[in-house]
Amino acid sequence: MKYICCFILFTLTALCGVAAGFSTIEKWGVFELELKGPAGGNPFLEVRFGAVFTDGNTTVTVPGFYDGDGIYKIRFSPGATGDWRYETKSNRWELTGKLGKFIVTSPASGNHGPVQVQNTFHFAYADGTPFKQVGTTIYNWTDAPEELQEETLRTLAASPFNKARMLLTPQPTPYQNHFAPPRWPFAGTPPYAWDFSRFNPDYFRHFENRIRQLSDLGIQADVILFNPYGKFGFETMDAVADERYVRYVVARLGAYRNIWWSLANEYDFLRTKTEADWDRLGNLVQECDPHQRLRSIHNGAIIYDHGKSWITHVSMQNGAAVEEPGRAEMYRGVWRKPVVYDEVKYEGVTQYRWGNLTGQEMVHRFWCGTVAGTYVGHGDYFTTVEEDTWTSFGGKLSGQSAPRLAFLRKVLEESPAQGIDPIDKWQDVNTGGVPGLYYLTYFGQATPLEWRFRLYKNGVIDGQHYQVEIIDTWDMSITPVEGEFVTKKLDNYHYVDVAERVVKLSGKPGMAVRVRRIGQDGKPAATVLPND
Repeated sequence: MKYICCFILFTLTALCGVAAGFSTIEKWGVFELELKGPAGGNPFLEVRFGAVFTDGNTTVTVPGFYDGDGIYKIRFSPGATGDWRYETKSNRWELTGKLGKFIVTSPASGNHGPVQVQNTFHFAYADGTPFKQVGTTIYNWTDAPEELQEETLRTLAASPFNKARMLLTPQPTPYQNHFAPPRWPFAGTPPYAWDFSRFNPDYFRHFENRIRQLSDLGIQADVILFNPYGKFGFETMDAVADERYVRYVVARLGAYRNIWWSLANEYDFLRTKTEADWDRLGNLVQECDPHQRLRSIHNGAIIYDHGKSWITHVSMQNGAAVEEPGRAEMYRGVWRKPVVYDEVKYEGVTQYRWGNLTGQEMVHRFWCGTVAGTYVGHGDYFTTVEEDTWTSFGGKLSGQSAPRLAFLRKVLEESPAQGIDPIDKWQDVNTGGVPGLYYLTYFGQATPLEWRFRLYKNGVIDGQHYQVEIIDTWDMSITPVEGEFVTKKLDNYHYVDVAERVVKLSGKPGMAVRVRRIGQDGKPAATVLPND
C-alpha cells in the first residue's frame, strides 16, 4: 500500500512538469542523487544500493556508493535528451523505492560526450566529433602537494595533450621523502595497516574533483586501477577486496564522460596476479560499468592478448615499434582495434635508459605512429631543483617536444574525420591517409633532397587534382608547393603527375609532405568521394 501511494504521488508530480521543480541536466552530464541512510556498522559491506533509470526507450541499472557520514550517492550520465525517471533499489528500507524524474537537455557547447571507438582503429566522441589522441603521462600528480597539482592543471591547459594517464592509488617515489601523500584510499594507519573493507571517501572526493577539472580542460583521464609499484599494500589485496575496490571505483567515477579505465600499469610486473585474475577483473569492469567507458591494460615485458572482448583498445608499451613508420602498424593487424602506444620511453636526461630520449626522438616517434594509423603517448622525465619529473608528479614541462606535438595535433585535427590509415602498408610504410583524398608521408630520419609525386592506385584515377605541402615537423612550418598536381596512371600500382613533377626538399631529417585532393574551386576536397 505504501509503495502504491508513493507511485501515485510520483505520477501526479510528474504531470506538473518543469514547474514542479524537476532538475535539468545536459546530455552526457552527471546526474547525482544523494540520499541519507544508515551510518552504523560497515555500510561499504552491509548496504547494497543502486537505481534503475529509464526514458521509456532505454533502461539502465546504475550502482550507487557510500560517501561516508550516512550519505549515499548514485551518479548517472544520460545518453539521450528528454524525460528520465528513476527508482532506487536497496536492501535497506531508507534507501529503496525512491522515485524521481529529471529532464535532460541538449549538451552545452564543448560537450561532445564520451570518447568511443570509431572506424575500427580510431576514436570519436559520442556526437561523432573525431578524437585524435595526443596523450601524456602524469602518474602520481593527484598525490603531490596542492600547489603542485594546481601548477599541473595550468601546464595542461597550455599544452597539446588531450589524454592523461594517471594512477588511482599512490606509489612511493624518492620525491615523497619530502612530503607524505595527503590522503589515502582506505581507512587505516599509513603506510601499511589498511582496512580494505572501508574506503576513505575524502580521498575519492579529491580525485574526482581533479577528474572534473581535466574534463573542463577537454582532457581524457586514463585512470590506472592497479599498479605493481605501489608498495603500500594496495597491490596485494585478495580477490574479494579487489572486486569490492573495482565496484566502488566504477560506481564513483564511471559517470564522468572523460573517464577511461586502464586495468593496470605494466600488468605483468604485478606478481600477485595471474592472467586469469586480469581477465576476471577486466570482465568485472565491463560488467559493472553501466556507461561502458573505454577499457585497456598496459604491458611491461609480456604483451597481453588484446583480443579479449573486454578490451576496447590496445594500450602498448613498446618504444621500438615507433622508431620507424612501418613497425607500428603491425599490432593493428593482429587485434583490429585502436592502438595507443602509451609508453614509448620518455624525453629526459636521466640514468635510466627509458627516460633519456631527445625531444627530436620523441617527436619522431609520434610521427611514425601517426602515419601508421596509430596513436602515441608522451612522457617528460627532467628532474628540476624544485620538482620531480612531469611524468611522476606533474608540475612543469621541461622538454622540447610539447610545442612540436601541439603542431602535430593541429595537423591531425585538419586530417579527415575518419582517421589516418596506412595507404600501402606492405610497401610504402611512410604514408598514411585516406585513399584518393588525403596523404601524409613522413620521411623520418632519412634526408631526401626531393620527392617525386606518386600516389598508390586505390581511390585514384586520371585527372584528379591535388595540392602538396612540405612539413617541417621540428621547425613547425608548412610550405605550400606552387601549382596543382594532376594525376596520370604510371603502372599497375601508381599514379604520378601529368608533368612528372618532383618536389624539392631540404635534406633535413623529420620532414613530411601532405597531399590533399582539391575540387574545382581549388580548396581541399574534404567531402569529395575518392572516385568522383
